[in-house]
Amino acid sequence: MAKKRASDFTLMISVILLVFIGIIMVFSSSWPDSLYKMDDGYHFLKKQLFASGVGLVAMLFFMNFDYWRLDKLSKLIFIGSIITGLLIFTDLGIEIKGARRWINLGFTTFMPSDAIKWGSIIYLSSFLAKRKDNMKSMFKTFLPSLVIIGIACGMVLLQKDLGTAATIGISLFGILFIAGTKIIYLTFLGSIGAMSGYLAIKLEPFRLRRFTAFLDPFAPEVKDNVGWQAVQSLYALGSGGLFGLGLGKSRQKFFYIPEPYNDFIFSIIGEELGFIGSVTVILLFLLIIWRGIRIALSTKDLFGCYLAAGIVILITVQSMIHIAVVTSSMPTTGITLPFVSFGGTSLMMYMGAAGILLNISRHTDISGS
Repeated sequence: MAKKRASDFTLMISVILLVFIGIIMVFSSSWPDSLYKMDDGYHFLKKQLFASGVGLVAMLFFMNFDYWRLDKLSKLIFIGSIITGLLIFTDLGIEIKGARRWINLGFTTFMPSDAIKWGSIIYLSSFLAKRKDNMKSMFKTFLPSLVIIGIACGMVLLQKDLGTAATIGISLFGILFIAGTKIIYLTFLGSIGAMSGYLAIKLEPFRLRRFTAFLDPFAPEVKDNVGWQAVQSLYALGSGGLFGLGLGKSRQKFFYIPEPYNDFIFSIIGEELGFIGSVTVILLFLLIIWRGIRIALSTKDLFGCYLAAGIVILITVQSMIHIAVVTSSMPTTGITLPFVSFGGTSLMMYMGAAGILLNISRHTDISGS
């Protein structure tokens, strides 16, 4: 291997700034809920600070942990992530608001879908890198890849989390595309994904009502039930204007938007910090995406290229879905904003992934980019 360089500074600063903004906005948006539910206005802030600290350790660790070791451990990592998903169906699994997506570790909870995201991306990247001479083969490459994607997405669908399953599916599809899979195979895979999404919505009454509400969230029959979150989110964004109402001055966080510090945190950013604050957050994500693309393009080995691309695609897809949901550009689904939303598992996993991306950048030459 070539001599290590310094990690990508722009990428590192962008991630740290987003995490910092997230800490501030989680504190602001969670204050009413913290007081009402926990009798402690700092409850969610303290948990986010703890997760940020652990996430920083994870980022620094993976920034100095040679990423090609993940290639050797990829199968073990993938199997481990699937096992964590299966633990949901044991006594360790807990149900919150009708969804069984968490594992109770005693001192905290853990969301296995985040582990499955990274386990599947690492394993598929490793698998495709080893099949570079058989990328056009259906039986040696495409069908096994289909099995990997099916297992990862299927495990999340069993948790009744369509949004996360779609995020994983699109990310893995993107890796297959970058690896040079035949377009006819990708078209077939895309058709399977579209049909699965259609059936998942059609056969689940609540999802179908959400999709109907998305078409017109202000319709009288949905405005006060399944369309409530979208309507309140639009009120928040609309009232923010250019410069916002001011930090801490959101009105929608006072029990209008359920858990505004999580799936709808971008709404509170728009309300309190306005158009300027919202664009700043989007620009930071664009910086991360841009640097990630440069790293993937400059990486010499295929595993590093696919892994960097997979991380960037996942960050891109999840942030786009979150922003699309809060702007009512797509049906409501529970998707966090990477690095920003409250959620210990998500924050630690994404900061760890940023560390992997920073580690890959140490083995590339992007000084001219």
